[in-house]
Amino acid sequence: MIFKQLFDADTSTLTYILADAVTREAVIIDPVRGQTKRDLAVLKELGATLKFIVETHVHADHITGAPELKAATNAQFSAGKATGLVCGDVMLDEGDTLTFGGEVLYSFATPGHTDGCTSYRWHDRIFTGDTILIGACGRTDFQQGSSEVLFDSIQKIMAYPDEFIIYPGHDYNDHRVSSVGQEKLTNPYIKGLDKAAFVEKMSNLKLPMPAKIGVAVPANVHCGDAEAAGIDTSKIAHST
Repeated sequence: MIFKQLFDADTSTLTYILADAVTREAVIIDPVRGQTKRDLAVLKELGATLKFIVETHVHADHITGAPELKAATNAQFSAGKATGLVCGDVMLDEGDTLTFGGEVLYSFATPGHTDGCTSYRWHDRIFTGDTILIGACGRTDFQQGSSEVLFDSIQKIMAYPDEFIIYPGHDYNDHRVSSVGQEKLTNPYIKGLDKAAFVEKMSNLKLPMPAKIGVAVPANVHCGDAEAAGIDTSKIAHST
């Protein structure tokens, strides 16, 4: 098995490349518009052929790099079925899988941050998107957010063995990896909170809106096709 973790400093997004060591078929999770050259260079370095572009949800803080990667590799776009996206190639329901070479990526629904949030398990690694961040969790105050639903999704992930590794969709504090056990011990949105306390904590966050939400959500509803969303791409910073 081959694994690469990549970071976009502009949006604090973590992108992941997984590949089969024999066939070199690969999956990329949560690519960012503006990082296509980097991602293609890593795939070339690995001698890998991209088979699937996988999204954990419809992002509000960055535009996906899926269109450029699709054009360059002919890979298929995949996301959770509950996103409601009509532009995807393979839409995943609870328990569905993606196969690349001899490797299997398992999907499971983890809504709450958005309706379509989907996490993925690969061996003992869980790619949680914005459902669980390292020492935090996704916000629930926009885009179909529900603190009650998010609490249940977090418990779903916490039911995995403590040694399972957590790779989130973002990190803002120079962290890169955690585990189920570590989050149980230290995450203030998990440790010692029942559902009522969690909902109360989330209701008091008072966070500013993501800076790119006005362009990111409309573009990502079109699987990253900003022009199809009617967005003037010349005004998008950090673009390819």
